[in-house]
Amino acid sequence: MSRKEKVQDLVLLDVTPPSIGLNHFTGLMRVVIPKNTKIPTKIEKRWITAFDNQTFVDFEVYEGERTRHKDNNLLGKFVWYGIPPAPKGVQKFNVCFNIDVNGILNVSVEDIITKEKHEITVDKGRLSTEEIEKMVQEAEKYKSEDKEHKKKVEAKNALENYAYDMRNTIKDEKNGAKIILADKEKIEAAIEQVTRLLDENQLAEREEYENKMNELKRICNPIITKM
Repeated sequence: MSRKEKVQDLVLLDVTPPSIGLNHFTGLMRVVIPKNTKIPTKIEKRWITAFDNQTFVDFEVYEGERTRHKDNNLLGKFVWYGIPPAPKGVQKFNVCFNIDVNGILNVSVEDIITKEKHEITVDKGRLSTEEIEKMVQEAEKYKSEDKEHKKKVEAKNALENYAYDMRNTIKDEKNGAKIILADKEKIEAAIEQVTRLLDENQLAEREEYENKMNELKRICNPIITKM
């Protein structure tokens, strides 16, 4: 077979030019469908509440390659109200992104417990070829900055989650009873320092979050492992 004939045998597939995803409470975009995914396609993700006693969730659909969702193109959104107050992570949703052969995007969100469902369809507002190319260039230009910002957000989120878990541990009726009062006070004081950092210093650097995490672990881990 000639080289020309081989080229003629290639099949061009329709793909998603930019990545598509949802906003995350950290400010990052959580990619659901990566760029260059063959269409039609259907991908599902699990979504949970991010805060205690959360009664609503914003679902915002974006396309683009930047780390922060606000730097990407907003395609559509809706707010799910009426969530029963509960500890964070208790309320769970199944999020489904479905792109048909015509490139039309349908996003559905289903409450795993009640099976209630909301959905939006996006058939306009998508980026043009020129806009996609510009966004790809911007993503490359700010690649290092976006990468560092993502690491900072992840370090902050890890610190928040660890402090949250430690607070729940010492307050738990069963596990908390295994910890002596002096050790509980040590953990509570350390968590209070973390809370002040998170509340009062919104411009803290990644290293500050990582150092505070190490400090908190040095205090908590020896106590928790004795339980």
